[in-house]
Amino acid sequence: MELSIIIPALNEEKNIAELIPRLGEVASQISPEYEIILVDGGSTDNTREIARRLGARVIIQKEPGYGGALKEGFRAAQGEYILTLDGDLSHEPAFIPPMWQARKEAEIVIASRYVPGGSAKMPLTRKILSRILNTLFTMGLSLPLKDISSGFRLYRAICVNNTPLKSRDFDILEEIIIRCYAQGWRIKEIPFQYVPRKSGRSHVKLFRFGIAYLRTFRSMWRLRNSSLSADYDDRAFSSRIPLQRYWQRSRYKIITALAQGVPFTLDIGCGSSKILGALENGVGLDLNLPKLRYAKRHGKPVINATIYALPFRDESFDCIICSQVVEHLPPGKQPFLEMARVLKKGGSLILGTPDYGKLSWRIIERLYALFAPQGYASEHITRYTRNKLIKLFEELGFFFREAHYILNSELIMLFKKLDNPPEIG
Repeated sequence: MELSIIIPALNEEKNIAELIPRLGEVASQISPEYEIILVDGGSTDNTREIARRLGARVIIQKEPGYGGALKEGFRAAQGEYILTLDGDLSHEPAFIPPMWQARKEAEIVIASRYVPGGSAKMPLTRKILSRILNTLFTMGLSLPLKDISSGFRLYRAICVNNTPLKSRDFDILEEIIIRCYAQGWRIKEIPFQYVPRKSGRSHVKLFRFGIAYLRTFRSMWRLRNSSLSADYDDRAFSSRIPLQRYWQRSRYKIITALAQGVPFTLDIGCGSSKILGALENGVGLDLNLPKLRYAKRHGKPVINATIYALPFRDESFDCIICSQVVEHLPPGKQPFLEMARVLKKGGSLILGTPDYGKLSWRIIERLYALFAPQGYASEHITRYTRNKLIKLFEELGFFFREAHYILNSELIMLFKKLDNPPEIG
């Protein structure tokens, strides 16, 4: 099955009678394999009977709310792609082909009312509330989007099938987008002209849903400001927090300068950092798959693998960058042996890690853990010092060239691999 179309509905008999035939006409033109699923929220009219007669699969909703309807529809969908739209004819089926055409550019396509070219015909009060809602979420959570409350969307099923969702009401629309973005999935908005429902009345309860939106914003704020968010490293480069912005930009400046002009570089633990994108001929490697999905935006090849078994031949790279990785690993030489193995003789190794020999870092780490408890500091399990690292790499056949500090705390070191390194047993 290529396409599943999900319609949450409650007492929409007049609209459904017109919508489903139009959906079938459009869907058959873009995909020979499709299904239409109507998730009924307890209609007391003929919505279910009409939908069945027109060939739709009807599911009786068990979990309450609009969010419950979407989750039941996602579970039932068999298609590789899932299209969601309202059952009130406010989402024009004729707009589905442009969304389908954009599916190769992103894993989620949003029919957006608020990007250039989009529009929304709705009462002024509702339009103002919609704008406020979208601005609160997109600006407050640093999302490069305009309309995350639009329910007219096309998903790759893998996105929503692997994303845990908690919301029950219309705030599920925001939760889906934020969680998928935090997983590194690409999201594209295309302009759409929204029109009011053709018949019936809206089921939105402003006060109740307002409380739900605030609750969802709070939980999504925690996610967006944790290291679990795929764009955490990239976003820190332009952080609104001056210290975090300075720190990230200083790291970027030092490392890219040390790696400048190198023919072939491996960035181990690249995450979503802008450093990978600045390398002339670089490859990114990380164990975190969502961050690699996001890192693809930098236009460099990325590989999902572990530092304990680098998937490269001996002496493959002229330079290796390993920044903010080793402090997250248990003590042991295996990661360092692997870096030495894949680095060419005479090659450069750029290693970045906090220097636990510095009182300034130990103070900063405690403050960081206090004000950003979901950040990286809580994940540090091995504490290195400058002298310990120099001794370690000298034993592995490197010589120390230079060191740089950020606020006398984060240590960035440059080592060179000897032409005749010792044999390591």
